[in-house]
This record gives sequence, structure tokens and C-alpha cells, in this order.
Amino acid sequence: MSIKILLVLTVSVSCLLMFLAIRNIKEAVPEDDRSYMDPLPPMLRLAWPLVRLFAFYVGERLPTDWLERYQNTIRRSGVAYLMSADEFVGLKCLGAAAATAIAGLILSTLEALDPLYLGLAGVVGWVLPSLSLRDLRKKREKEILRALPTYLDFLTMAVQAGMNLSGALQQAVEKGPEGPLRGELNKVVRDVRAGMSRIDALKAMAERLDIREVNTFVTAVAQSDKTGASIGDTLKVQADQRRTERFQRAEKLAMEAPVKLIFPLVVFIFPMTFLVLGFPIAMKFMYEL
Repeated sequence: MSIKILLVLTVSVSCLLMFLAIRNIKEAVPEDDRSYMDPLPPMLRLAWPLVRLFAFYVGERLPTDWLERYQNTIRRSGVAYLMSADEFVGLKCLGAAAATAIAGLILSTLEALDPLYLGLAGVVGWVLPSLSLRDLRKKREKEILRALPTYLDFLTMAVQAGMNLSGALQQAVEKGPEGPLRGELNKVVRDVRAGMSRIDALKAMAERLDIREVNTFVTAVAQSDKTGASIGDTLKVQADQRRTERFQRAEKLAMEAPVKLIFPLVVFIFPMTFLVLGFPIAMKFMYEL
């Protein structure tokens, strides 16, 4: 009887100590102030406490150059107001832990538990957030390149109508189509109102986006402003060039489509076609023999 009481006391003390440890770990994580941040998606909101936990104990202890690289990727993907670099590392840690736990549950059910498979699952969970972020960045850059000629036309018309570049940017933000480029130009307008020069605000936008076409546009405008050349003519040339490049990209994608269709044709469609056509012939030969 005394052994049972001792066992119960040991389990109770262990649970109490574990509860206190979890509470201390949670209380050590600072409060998350999202007053100036974008709202979290529903699924991410549920897992956010664990993300913050990993961000505090893992993300903030990574080398500075790693965090800067992650922050640049986050900024180029357009989610800089959703999470920081250390929170993104926390999300990767949570993905690795969740993937490992799910793989362990499945493998234990199949009675095939192997540390190698668990490690591979952890690597996949660690990499998945980076892949999602890369897809977001590529999609955002495509939308920016698609809308750039339109906004350059707005700027050209406004400048040639007598406005300065600041007023043209304001008109482009008000009249332009929705999209990530409109948000970036709106940041430029806010920076100019805050006291930054127009060229410096445009250069800051080019640095945030890190897209070749945007860098070319900003460099041309800065050179025109420095030399005293007509900004309207510069914007018109840039708009024509960006529109030509957009058509060239469309033609390139159209020409690449037949090449990309070769693999599914050879691997999936042709074998099924030969199977449908050859099966009756093969059956006829078999019955004749």
C-alpha cells in the first residue's frame, strides 16, 4: 500500500513540476503586440502561441545574417506586416515538430517506426514554410510586373498634364488598379509626405522589391531628375519598354507551352492511347492462336 501511495505522490509531484515549468516557459515569452500588424489567417492564429514560443527560444538566437536573409525574403513576399524573421523561424520549427509528430504517429500505427523517416519528415516540415514563402514572392512579383506598365502610363499622363512627380504618384495610387504595386506606391507617397525626397522614396521601394524592371525605372527617373531632363519623356520611354517586355514574356510563355506538354504526353497520354488501341488487337491475336 505504501508503494502505491509513493507512486501516486511521485506522479502528482511530477505533474505539478511539469505544469510549473510550462507556465514559467510561457510567461517568459513577451507579449505579442500586433497593433500595427496585419491580422493572422485563421489556421495560423490557432498555432500562433506555439510559433511565438519557438520564435523566442529558437528564432532570436539564430545568427544575425540568417535573420536578415529571412527578413529580406519576407519583405519581398509582401508579408512583412504579418510576421518577423524570428517568428518565421518559429513557424519553421513548428512545421518541423508537427511533421515529425504526424510521421511518428503514422509510422507507429504501421509498426514501421524508423528514425530516418522521422528525420526526413522533420526536414520536410522545416522546408515547407520557405517553399510557401517563395511561391508568394513569385506570385507577387508577377503581379507587380503585370501592373507596372499601367502605372507608368498613369504617371506619364499625369506628368505630361502638368503635375509634378509627387502629384502624379498620388493620382496613380488613387486611380490605379488594386494590387501589390499600388501598395508599394502608396508607401512611396507616405514617405514623401513624411519628409523623404521623392527619389529616396522610390529608391527605398526598389530596394524593398528588388525587381530588375523596377530598379531600371527608378534609376531612369533618378538620372532624369539629376540631369534636369524631362521626366515625362523618361516615363513614356519606360512605359513603352515595360509594355514591350510584358508582351515578350507572354510570347515566351506561349512558345514554352508545347515543350512543357511533351512530358505529360509521353508519360501519361501516349501510353494510355497505345493501350486502348493495342488491347483489342492483342486480344484478337491471343484468341486466334
